Amino acid sequence: MKNFIPKGGLYLSFLCGVFQYPYTVLAADKNNITVNNGDAIIVTGTRETGKKASESISPIDIISAKQLTQTGMPSLRDALTQLLPSLSVPNAGFDSGALTDSLSLRGLNSNETLVLVDGKRRHTTANLSAVAGPQQGTTPVDIDMIPMAAIDHIEVLRDGASAQYGSDAVAGVVNVILKKQDHGFHAQTLTGITAAKDGFQQGVYLDGGTKLGSRGYLHVSGDFLRQNHTYRSSKDLRTNSKDKFLGQPEQTRESFAIKGGYEITDNIEAYGLVTYAHRYAEANEITRLASTLTDYPAYAAIYPNGYLPVDTINENDWEITGGLKGQIKGWNWDVSSVYGRDYDSIGVKNSANLQLSKDTGLAPTNFKNAQRFNNQQWSNSIDFSKAFHINGWPHVINVAGGATHRYESYTIGAGSFESAYGSGSEALPGIPAQSAGKFSRNVFGGYFDVATHLVKQLQIDVAGRYEHYSDVGDTKTGKVALRYDPFKWLGFRGTISNAFHAPTLAQEYYSAVTFYPTQAGGIISPSSVGALANGSEKLKPEHSTNITAGVTFEPIKRLHITADVYQIKLRGQILPGGNIYGDQASSALALDGFSLPAAAASWTPASIYAHWFANVANTRTRGIDITASYPTYLGDIGHIDWSVAANINRTILTHQGKDADGNDLLTKQSIAYITSAYPRSKIIWGGQFTSGDKKWIVGLHEIRWGHTTSQLSYYGGAANTNLLSNYEFFPFHNRVKYTTNLDITYRVNAKLALTAGANNLFNRYPTRLPLAHRYIGIHKYDMNTSQLGMNGGFYYFKVDVSL
Repeated sequence: MKNFIPKGGLYLSFLCGVFQYPYTVLAADKNNITVNNGDAIIVTGTRETGKKASESISPIDIISAKQLTQTGMPSLRDALTQLLPSLSVPNAGFDSGALTDSLSLRGLNSNETLVLVDGKRRHTTANLSAVAGPQQGTTPVDIDMIPMAAIDHIEVLRDGASAQYGSDAVAGVVNVILKKQDHGFHAQTLTGITAAKDGFQQGVYLDGGTKLGSRGYLHVSGDFLRQNHTYRSSKDLRTNSKDKFLGQPEQTRESFAIKGGYEITDNIEAYGLVTYAHRYAEANEITRLASTLTDYPAYAAIYPNGYLPVDTINENDWEITGGLKGQIKGWNWDVSSVYGRDYDSIGVKNSANLQLSKDTGLAPTNFKNAQRFNNQQWSNSIDFSKAFHINGWPHVINVAGGATHRYESYTIGAGSFESAYGSGSEALPGIPAQSAGKFSRNVFGGYFDVATHLVKQLQIDVAGRYEHYSDVGDTKTGKVALRYDPFKWLGFRGTISNAFHAPTLAQEYYSAVTFYPTQAGGIISPSSVGALANGSEKLKPEHSTNITAGVTFEPIKRLHITADVYQIKLRGQILPGGNIYGDQASSALALDGFSLPAAAASWTPASIYAHWFANVANTRTRGIDITASYPTYLGDIGHIDWSVAANINRTILTHQGKDADGNDLLTKQSIAYITSAYPRSKIIWGGQFTSGDKKWIVGLHEIRWGHTTSQLSYYGGAANTNLLSNYEFFPFHNRVKYTTNLDITYRVNAKLALTAGANNLFNRYPTRLPLAHRYIGIHKYDMNTSQLGMNGGFYYFKVDVSL
């Protein structure tokens, strides 16, 4: 596609906030030459070749690489949070679940969003989020394992799309398109720190391209990120000093991508992609007091003042894509193979195994391989499409179809002897041998897609898909989409579809426990002896019915507005269900090979619990997305680009599941996780000034984070150490919050730009929890919701070089 800048078009290239179809910016090359007026070519949500954003039937956001870097956030997930009202991320800042970077669309958890890279399904993380909250049980794509330097743009489809892409596309699809320029070099550094003077971050991002002879290209990209801890706990009531439990994990991450293509003939191109990322990260646990070591002299000598266990992860993530594509007799075809793998070795350091010390006299403090998980995915696909011209029918008929086979495997490795002996390493016990194993399945699928115009102003797209899972059976999905454009300035669109999310292998087989100073809880496999003895049942796929209706219009020149309402009815949602406590939970855990520490004998029954994954509930989510943008021209002085974007949604419970014994699978607390843990609304508005000589760019944007509601546990006893009930809760409202983002860029010359900025300029935090609902006093903020985050203000300086 030829790149150009029409008169007045440059203003769109610098919009910050959310810029959605039909007038969305797409960065076309390293200089961010942009395509205006909806002429950006999209590849997500359509099987037609050369489809323009202005013609899209489904709502789609296009986020350029420049927009991502203008946020000043060093990680992709955090950058998208500043740009998309429909996107939210968890507040998690503790345990191993904080070591995976996930995202959610439209108030549903991250398992309901499908992530593609260059249109191909991306493999997911092996690290299951076991922490209570709306993300519990998810194993999403870790979006930050894709190097940000490699990204050309991102297309976000806000619509159910299982008929087009298969499982997981319930809330929408995030398609990450990587750069393929065959020239140039780009470098960027970003240095930042929080207002609390912790959480230092340093990012380095490099990419460049070269030609492969006269018919090919090679583009290489790489990121390096160093991130320090933040500490957001309040005082520990046991010691009257601040604990270091809550906060941003510490991590070092290196990632790179190599993308290439070569035209073998005029009609056949070979292409390939390799991504690799390594992460080492640490997340703090809760301090253990010296008084707990009285009966363990070896550890008492090592930790005379107590100890702070630290969860660690050593993660290697890689994916290889290879394929051929081309044309033959008018048919576009694409044959590809994608193999992805994520391997996590999770451990705990600065810890102890008290039972091991008592029985053997050994006193190890570092348990490197307490939990090991390996997730693999190998997909082989063939896709084809052709635009037909039929006598008697004046419009083009685009026909597409394809078939795929996907092999998935999930491996749980037994913990090392030292980490699994007895009740295991403190805070993060090793996985017992009987819960380890390798589990796999095969998925076969096929789809079709037909798109045409019924009349000149009315287009239709019909898609259908069939998939067979070797472990959970068959699924059939379909989608019908219409768009009517009575005038050039006015368009109506709507879709109805059904979608599904197949249970992940992790949800079917994962088992692990977590220990706190006076609590212990675990997730056990629904097929395990302990779960079956308490009424668990085989997992079934989730199913949804999605309806979207919208309008796009330009009431006056250059004022672009879109509005889309949606409803998602989700049936059989998979989350930790069966809730058992006290002796019943202890018995179930013991049946699955998990032992409780000796101190558990003095804990309240409510403090010992176990869950397993189940199809727990049916929900209904309704919402609306609204966007508007308008430029103000100031002659030679420059121009200001105004924008506003909003998402408003609400999820309600329509049916609660029961186990085989007739017991409810959810409590009030877990119902809140799926109905009110995401913001009821998120609004982004502001403007960006660009000087006439393009030397200065100043952006100022406000984000309104809607309220969330939680059901908090009650704590009592000395220092709030006792969990008092598993059924009585306190409704807590995390109030509406406003944050301000400011960035100032000075372009020294065509090759060098300097930026200073602040996200959350005035250092806003979530609403603090009442003291009676803070475990041992330390939980200052509600970590089971997804609002503005707990780090406060972040201030940064960025250097950008293009050659």
